[in-house]
Amino acid sequence: MLDYPDITRGFLNSLLYSGSSMLIGTAVTLAGGYALSRADLWGRNPITFVFILTMMFSGGMIPTYLVVRDLGMLNTIWAMILPGAVSVWQLIVTRTFFQTTIPHELLECSRLDGASDLRFFSQIVLPLSKPIIAVNLLLYGVATWNSYFNALIYLTDDSLYPLQLVMRNILLGNSFDPSRVPGISPEQVLEMQQLANQLKYALIIIASIPPLIAYPFVQKHFVKGMMIGSLKG
Repeated sequence: MLDYPDITRGFLNSLLYSGSSMLIGTAVTLAGGYALSRADLWGRNPITFVFILTMMFSGGMIPTYLVVRDLGMLNTIWAMILPGAVSVWQLIVTRTFFQTTIPHELLECSRLDGASDLRFFSQIVLPLSKPIIAVNLLLYGVATWNSYFNALIYLTDDSLYPLQLVMRNILLGNSFDPSRVPGISPEQVLEMQQLANQLKYALIIIASIPPLIAYPFVQKHFVKGMMIGSLKG
């Protein structure tokens, strides 16, 4: 399987898309969640309502495609990263984490010491937020790694296909129909079916390796961040 060039290229593309989505999505979600957690943010409740509204209503696939096209992102890596760069659910969980974990008194003390909002966020809030950082990194990474639909509608260049789309094309192209091969013996039919099944299993194992490697390193922080961010919220 690894000698097949499309699989190797798709694997590397998926690593690129997932890694970029993890970094960009986590950075934007942490910044937005912290801003929404501040009680002194003007218009915090209306802004939060606008975000939540997008969870219930969306423009649909065609308007989204037109936006991506007009922004010149078709057949680029940004089409795989930017349209889903922020998850509203993760934004709300992150906001709740900051509200329940970072005391307001800590902000007041930092202001007395002359720290700006940016310095307080970068040097105090982020070091105390390892659990929610792990949650966002893992969720954004897994969501992008398992996604193929965006690639299906935004990408036409084979060299940009992620592994999941390569797998889909291989599985659809390797379906075996005995009626199309006249004179084939039952033993040959069984052998071809077994080969098709082995191909599916091998692709599943290859696609599962990165999440299986990454999860043990963030599992402790992931569980803690989810409990604090969602259960308390």
